[in-house]
Amino acid sequence: MASVKKLILASQSPFRRALLSAAGLEFEAAAAPIDEYTIHGDTPGVQASRRAEAKAMAVAAMHPDAMVVGADQVLSFEDLTFDKAPDVATARERLQALAGRTHYLHSAFALAYGNRGDTPVIVHSERVDVGMTMRPLSDYEIEAYLATGEWRGSVGCYQYENKGVHLFSSVNGDQSAIIGLPLLPLLAKLRQVGINALLQSSPPWTLKP
Repeated sequence: MASVKKLILASQSPFRRALLSAAGLEFEAAAAPIDEYTIHGDTPGVQASRRAEAKAMAVAAMHPDAMVVGADQVLSFEDLTFDKAPDVATARERLQALAGRTHYLHSAFALAYGNRGDTPVIVHSERVDVGMTMRPLSDYEIEAYLATGEWRGSVGCYQYENKGVHLFSSVNGDQSAIIGLPLLPLLAKLRQVGINALLQSSPPWTLKP
């Protein structure tokens, strides 16, 4: 059977790294050498899945004995799709639009195996959608939140795992998917292919068919 000599998270996100680290798995992190903003889809969810798969495949191509986790998140609001805000003015407009309304986070992950030097293969791809309802926000509250700097690097211009939680009245879905990595389905699939942190947290792992 094939051996998995390392687990790689194809992301530089500190929040995704923290989630996977807390699960007790030994892994490396590496940025995927792709321009994700050139990858689109018919729907926000499809777009997130395609980007996650592309990230996983790009890193797996450089690591033939690795299992690679790619992840991506896209926000949809009414008929709009949001990527990360480029500046504070855009972040302000976005929070003003989202305040008092419901939007959706589409968080996708993909597993790619380096395939021992052959063409990498996608082992699994999955997406979790989460409904996020913001409470009405005053201009003062929006400005106070922008001043924290947490709008940077987030598709929704907030960090739910930090002070951004104060912006919401309710959420409907997986908390880890909100942060950007659907942990429960990811760990379930890793166990299915032979990577179980409870039994063996460090590589090498034997890849199950």
